[in-house]
Amino acid sequence: MNEHLDNKSYVSVFLLLEFSAIREMQILHFFLFLGLYLAIVSGNLLIISAVAFDHHLHTPMYFFLMNLAIQDIGAVSVTVPKSMVNSLMNTRHISYTGCVVQVFGFIFFAGSDLFLLTVMAYDRYVAICNPLQYEMVMNRTACTKRVAAVWIASFLYAVLHTSGTFATPFCSNAINQFFCQIPQLLPLACSNLYLIETGVILMGVILTFSCFVYVVVTYVHIFSAVLKIPSTQGRKKAFFTCLPHLIVFSVFCFTASFAYLRTPSSTPSHVDFVLTVMYSIFPPMFNPIIYSMRNKDIKNALSKLLCLRHFSGSFTSTGM
Repeated sequence: MNEHLDNKSYVSVFLLLEFSAIREMQILHFFLFLGLYLAIVSGNLLIISAVAFDHHLHTPMYFFLMNLAIQDIGAVSVTVPKSMVNSLMNTRHISYTGCVVQVFGFIFFAGSDLFLLTVMAYDRYVAICNPLQYEMVMNRTACTKRVAAVWIASFLYAVLHTSGTFATPFCSNAINQFFCQIPQLLPLACSNLYLIETGVILMGVILTFSCFVYVVVTYVHIFSAVLKIPSTQGRKKAFFTCLPHLIVFSVFCFTASFAYLRTPSSTPSHVDFVLTVMYSIFPPMFNPIIYSMRNKDIKNALSKLLCLRHFSGSFTSTGM
């Protein structure tokens, strides 16, 4: 019995969710995910380029947006490409090491997203509620320290989750999700060591809820200050800026928390899949649209950047 358990516990390969056994549906899934991935990466790369090359955007808000774009690219890059390759190659395999990398990478980038969105809420609070103190409170040094703290905290948070998840041997290797997701991995554990990671998940949910409460309280103060703005146009602009931030943050927090607290089904579940897509793919896809693409400063920076590249290309092609 022990020998049998030992043999099964040394899992070297995991099997990810197969969307369909029909080849045409696999190809459809590949192109669907490819389209989403290219849209997410290109949208976020445009933001990074605009902020990096336009000195007018070297402000705290856009510095945070650039880091958010980097995190969004990272979050989808550790999960979506492998799923695409598996559909294209008609396979379900991911190595043990690859699974560890996916868990660590996704928690790292998703955690940094959570922490950075919380910092961004504070940035908006200071900008709207204490505008006279904004330059002093959100100076370059302070912003750099806050972003560095976000990356470091996320790294430690990811190490904690990854260690807790893979501390136990596994008796099965079938994961009912398109990437290595912690709630889907824990039921495969052979020993009670998985309870350690269960405790870490509960701690993570409490942390997520704490960030959510902080953001909500912050926005209550922001909206109270906005209502005092005499200009109707000013109120609309402030609400237009803040409400999308709150909506995306709320969807991310609730879907992720529900997915991690919900007992995963033993068979592939449409609910599990939809929840995972909502917190792993939707935020990186909508963040560029909500925070940047409708922003006049970003639009102007992108216009300058794209026109400059077009001009450079024309200049080179004419041999001048």
